[in-house]
Amino acid sequence: MKMTFRWYGEKDCIPLSYIRQIQGVSGVVTAVYDTPVGEEWKLDDLLRLKRLAADAGLETEVIESVPVHEDIKLGKPSRVGYTEAYKRNIETCAAAGVKCICYNFMPVFDWLRTDLKFMHEDGANSLRYDHAALTALDPNDLHLPGWDESYSPGQLGALLAEYKGMTHERLFENLVWFLKEIIPVCERTGVNMAIHPDDPPWDVFGLPRVVSREEDFDRIFAAVPSERNGMTFCTGSLGAGRFNDLVHMAEKYAKRIHFAHLRQLRYEGDVDFYENGHQTACGDVDVFGIVRALVRNGFDGYVRPDHGRNVWGEDAKPGYGLYDRAMGACYLTGLFEAVEKEEK
Repeated sequence: MKMTFRWYGEKDCIPLSYIRQIQGVSGVVTAVYDTPVGEEWKLDDLLRLKRLAADAGLETEVIESVPVHEDIKLGKPSRVGYTEAYKRNIETCAAAGVKCICYNFMPVFDWLRTDLKFMHEDGANSLRYDHAALTALDPNDLHLPGWDESYSPGQLGALLAEYKGMTHERLFENLVWFLKEIIPVCERTGVNMAIHPDDPPWDVFGLPRVVSREEDFDRIFAAVPSERNGMTFCTGSLGAGRFNDLVHMAEKYAKRIHFAHLRQLRYEGDVDFYENGHQTACGDVDVFGIVRALVRNGFDGYVRPDHGRNVWGEDAKPGYGLYDRAMGACYLTGLFEAVEKEEK
């Protein structure tokens, strides 16, 4: 296991020198953020990130993420060209020493929350999801925290219109087509692909989701059996679905989990939740049980503490402050150390 930490490049408010001081963290998870989706990354850009991290004593073996163009998800004829560019991006990542690429196949929205600064009783704040508040929104006039700047109203409306009539089966077939195209490149270059589950793991605004539960992963792995075709085990995204047994899934997929996002949720009702500190006692996700299941079943991938709270007056990117994620990294490192020593 290697403990990592998300770093948003040179514009991140958290310097690499601070990340280096977090005990147990060996590297950062980053990406080339200024290249439009579907275009090719420049090797020099990746090598610069690698050099900056290395100067701080950190590795850059995980990329999160190389986005998948919507035309690929829609199955349009133009997907061929975008997929060829994606293949070249995998090769470029490999040339820069990347071992794992996290990506997702969510139509339009790769995450949804209704509150970016939900206030806790102790003064911390975190991300929150209120299903009734979300479903009450008009997708054609969408004002949603974190997404207002992502698309103009015209762009979003046009994109949603393109997905009208998209079925779960068609979206799944488009995912399998994409994987069958890129996995041979991964086999040749030694790069693992780690698909991120849907967040939240159910349909939103009429858009189908196909990476939400255990049977979805069974279908994906059956369709493309290569071990390079793996998953990002996000306990927050999967845990939002009460139908998912995360400890069981950690046991079952331990050797197909190339990357683990470990975080905590506190349930409110049937589907609502807010995010909390990483400790098992802080929510409804059995973080300890998941770590134990991963270790006992041969997990040997990358881990990062996922969304944390903003604490101690920090006003950072929602979910991505320094302090709570640093505490989460130390807590998770301690769990892995304890379980690994117990197993030996």
